[in-house]
Amino acid sequence: MRLLHTSDWHLGHTLYDTSREAEHAAFLEWLLDTLESHKVDALLVAGDIFDTANPSAEAQAAWYRFVAQARIRCPKLDVVVIGGNHDSAARLDAPDPLFAALDVRVVGGLPKAGGSVDLERLLVPLKNAQGKVGAWVAAVPYLRPADLPLVSEEAGDKLIEGVRSVYAEVLEGARAKRKPGQALVAMGHCYMVGTELSALSERKILGGNQHALPVELFPEDVVYAALGHLHKAQRVGGREGVRYSGSPIPLSLSEASYAHQVLLVELDGAQLSSVRPLHVPRRVEIERVPKRDAATLDDVVQMLEALPPLEEGTPDWRRPYLEVCVALPRPEPALRRRVEAVLEGKAARLVKLTPAYTGSGHTLAEARPGVSLKERTPEDVFRARYARDYTEPLEPALLEAFHALLTQVQEDAS
Repeated sequence: MRLLHTSDWHLGHTLYDTSREAEHAAFLEWLLDTLESHKVDALLVAGDIFDTANPSAEAQAAWYRFVAQARIRCPKLDVVVIGGNHDSAARLDAPDPLFAALDVRVVGGLPKAGGSVDLERLLVPLKNAQGKVGAWVAAVPYLRPADLPLVSEEAGDKLIEGVRSVYAEVLEGARAKRKPGQALVAMGHCYMVGTELSALSERKILGGNQHALPVELFPEDVVYAALGHLHKAQRVGGREGVRYSGSPIPLSLSEASYAHQVLLVELDGAQLSSVRPLHVPRRVEIERVPKRDAATLDDVVQMLEALPPLEEGTPDWRRPYLEVCVALPRPEPALRRRVEAVLEGKAARLVKLTPAYTGSGHTLAEARPGVSLKERTPEDVFRARYARDYTEPLEPALLEAFHALLTQVQEDAS
């Protein structure tokens, strides 16, 4: 069997108020071509279809258009989608009658029936090119604290053990259904131990990094675990078959160096044969002036003047994103106006202008760009406010209570 694993599309995303709609449209068209050209049997999308719980009409239209075109162009393709922490579970689940008619399985939130987990919604058979079931997927969406069963204090961390319990139940259900020669595959949207976060665009989930999940969540009989949430493609725990596919486009300026990709997974009967990255074409480049740290305004102006001009006929959305970091001894009211004047007629478009002040005896080499409020997470703000008001260190229990409250607020907004 041939599976294609992708995640974290974040349809509707904006980069400093700049729409990514055209980039997403180009990716989805490339994805359709890839599914067709590689004769993929099943598409696994591991969460965060949308960037927010209340996506724009354009973002929703892009999602529905993709599903419709995938069914037309690849009529035998199995499609399995789970919700992520950015998605509204209810919004993803609402079109289920329509998706069921198209033979597309979307699991927005953890389904319950009579107070128990509805395993039938979470267990999905995948058919090979001969139309026979070649694998079973345990499709577990992002688990919110309210989804988790109660566990005893002696069991360890309540959140981690609650998640472990849900996955164990769903995987056991998949084992009961699969027959000899059929592979066991898992899907999840979660944060795992020993992985690398993109601090500017990935919301800490399950109460923060102190609740990172162990790779043992997926026993060795799970030949492949298709994960979502982290935007940098990576293995987990050194296991070839436990992977984050990463996001298909950079979702913050800090992700410019990422190799954005989808993963082509080959199964040979019940075993994993290979995992091959297919790199997503970068439609819009990200540039920074200077390349690192900050430079004086005169030096920055010289660097900007050396940038290539805008070529005639270039669509506006294909123009590179530009971050500029200027070292200043004092506030410069005309900074933006001067930078924008130099950029007139240039290919790059300014999306972020950051001053780094060199006062208080600091040298230029010590100047570092600051982090704007827009780039700070709720946890950053909470920690800063606590440090301002109290001298005692922040207790882990208080931080956990803050994350529980934050999750409740985010869920209410969904």
